[in-house]
Amino acid sequence: MKKDIHPDYHVIDVKMTDGTIVQMRSTYGSEGDTLSLDIDPSVHPAWTGGNSRLMDTGGRVSKFKKKYEGLGF
Repeated sequence: MKKDIHPDYHVIDVKMTDGTIVQMRSTYGSEGDTLSLDIDPSVHPAWTGGNSRLMDTGGRVSKFKKKYEGLGF
């Protein structure tokens, strides 16, 4: 394997949507940085069985619904 071609792999803090912080190893940012998640396994329908609703932070859902409102959605 070639030397010095891989990104730095270090420990960061990952902040979940409920405020809990988990330490993980990642190539994101630098040592000790915090990554805040908008969607994590505690709220994503794929892991919760689809019972919770996703927040529309960027307006994408409402934009989609407006675009296709005449098609019976």
